[in-house]
This record gives sequence, structure tokens and C-alpha cells, in this order.
Amino acid sequence: MLNLRDRIIEQSLGLFDRYGYHGVTVKQIVEASETSKGGFYHHFQSKDELLFVIHDAFITYVSKEARRADKTHTSPIDKIQEITRVFVKVFDLYKPHLSVFYQESKYLKPEYEKLIKQKRDEFKNLILQVIIEGQQSGHFRKELPPSLVSMAILGMVNWMYKWYRRDGEYSIDEIADVFIDLILHSLLPSNESAFYQDQMLHIPFFYEGK
Repeated sequence: MLNLRDRIIEQSLGLFDRYGYHGVTVKQIVEASETSKGGFYHHFQSKDELLFVIHDAFITYVSKEARRADKTHTSPIDKIQEITRVFVKVFDLYKPHLSVFYQESKYLKPEYEKLIKQKRDEFKNLILQVIIEGQQSGHFRKELPPSLVSMAILGMVNWMYKWYRRDGEYSIDEIADVFIDLILHSLLPSNESAFYQDQMLHIPFFYEGK
């Protein structure tokens, strides 16, 4: 059973997604959460802070998991695979949060927007540093501009918010398999398939029976 704070977040996600941030009042959130205004303001200073908490949840998660992957693995090949998988999975784990984020992020107050941007930049820079590390170590192709590579990865995965459905044709893990395969084939210098499979942390589902 959800505690009151989580119940408020869950109910507000549905309301924001349906009516928009400015179309929802604290009174509506309180009624949907079956609490009181006192209960709401015990956990959140304002509706603005609630919107920030929704945004912050998935960004904090993906940043934490990406840093863990960076510290766990020594090879940049392994790092980029796990970071990509974590990044992809957040679109399933935090699907309602991301829906609200892309629709309502323009309503974040400047002080909250600054905090969110800082975490997004940290994640973006981590991907960039892994690409640079791989190029310097000889694991990745050196002719590729690292800033463009990192932005390509971010763009490819971020676009999932437009089309990913939990009941879609492919599971979240299968989508991650495809993205990782595309990234490795772009970054690694060898064209031999056996080399790629030796470097993979996880063999993609679509390699089976080939």
C-alpha cells in the first residue's frame, strides 16, 4: 500500500497528464488522494514543488544508475552498454513521470528548472566522457566527434517518450538490445560479428537462430 506522499504523487501524475498542470488544483489532488490540505502541505510546500519532485524522480534514478555503471565497469564498451540499458529502462519504470515531464516541464519555476538542468547536464556529460574514454583507449572509433555521438544517443533514447508503449510489440529489454547493438556497431572499429558478440554484456534477442 502506498504511503500518503507516494499516493499524492501517483494521483497528481494522472491528473496532470489528463488536464495539464494549470488545469489541476491542489483541491483536486487532495480529493483524488483522499487526504486533506494539511496532508498535502505536510509533504509538499506547493503544487510547484510537487511538479519538481515528479521531474526529479526519474532524473535522479537514471543519474544514480549511470554513475554506478561507470564505477562498476572498467571497459568503456561495458559502460556504454549498461548506461544505455539503464537509460532505456527509465522510460518504462517512470513512464507516467516522463509523460508529465515532456508536457509540463515549461511550467517549472526557474529555481527548480535549474536543479533539473544540472542533473540532466551531469548525465549528458557522463555519456560524453565515456565516449571520449573509449576513443582515447582505442576501444571506439577516433574519427567520430564525441559530442555528436553522445547527443545522438540521447536523442535516440529520449524520443521513446513519443512511441514507447508497455503493451507494444517489443519489451523494454528488447528495445534496449536494439539500441545497444546500433551504438556498438557505430562505435567499435571492427566489422566482424564475432568480435561484437564477444564485447556484449548481453546477446540481443534478435541474434537467436541467426
